[in-house]
Amino acid sequence: MTIKLSALVCAHNEEQKLAACLQRLRFADELVVVLDRCTDGSAEIARLYADRIVTGAFPLEGPRRAAGVEACSGDWIFEVDADEIVSEALAEEVRHTARSAIAPSHFLIPVDNYVGGRLVRHGWGGSFGTSAVTRLYRRGCKHWKSQRVHPGVILDGAAGGRLSTPLIHHVDDDISDMIRRLDRYTDLRARDLVDENRVGSLGAAAFRGLRRFWKCYVRRKGYREGGWGVLIAVMAGLFAFLSVLRAHLILAETAPAAGLDLHDASGAAAE
Repeated sequence: MTIKLSALVCAHNEEQKLAACLQRLRFADELVVVLDRCTDGSAEIARLYADRIVTGAFPLEGPRRAAGVEACSGDWIFEVDADEIVSEALAEEVRHTARSAIAPSHFLIPVDNYVGGRLVRHGWGGSFGTSAVTRLYRRGCKHWKSQRVHPGVILDGAAGGRLSTPLIHHVDDDISDMIRRLDRYTDLRARDLVDENRVGSLGAAAFRGLRRFWKCYVRRKGYREGGWGVLIAVMAGLFAFLSVLRAHLILAETAPAAGLDLHDASGAAAE
């Protein structure tokens, strides 16, 4: 039986990076692109490469990706972001894995993260970057939760381990880009915490931020990256603290009398 592989890319105003991403996905049996509220030239670029295009407004990441999967007709989905590049070696490994897997339903793919032209291998934390992602899976086995940023996923079926060839991820262009991402992510995370009634205390958030700094810089060997490792660990720690602080400020705007409460009156924040 022939196994069909679909490549899926979701994009929002990614005209600067989209072509480089899509042209590396021609090895798949079909290429599906989701264009989410694009106002730049992303649509014109997608039409040059895609077999199917989905357009719409998807404020949440989960429904956006689910809409893309729904448009795919392949047995296996290979999910790639617009700021990621697939090497020929990874393309061959993905194709071979999808066509030879019998029991497993999903596979982890390692990630090589670049800041500008610098490869930063160590120190990434789950909140501000990751070293491996579940991006190759059987159609229908991956489901997303409803968070605005980094939505949790539910995976059905058996895990198939980790591929050996990394996905190339251009995570940030420079330090300024990283700071802008921190601003954007903490705003979205704060709104998730408020909606879930899991804001927690500022004291607990400060401790969690310090713990994340330690985890990224020491346990995940960020110290091996010099100043870049320090920067990434700082960003990971700030993500934890600023998300909760911004959530408190949102609550203060809706109930000014409450103020900034250092006591944990709204439930424990998620790690």
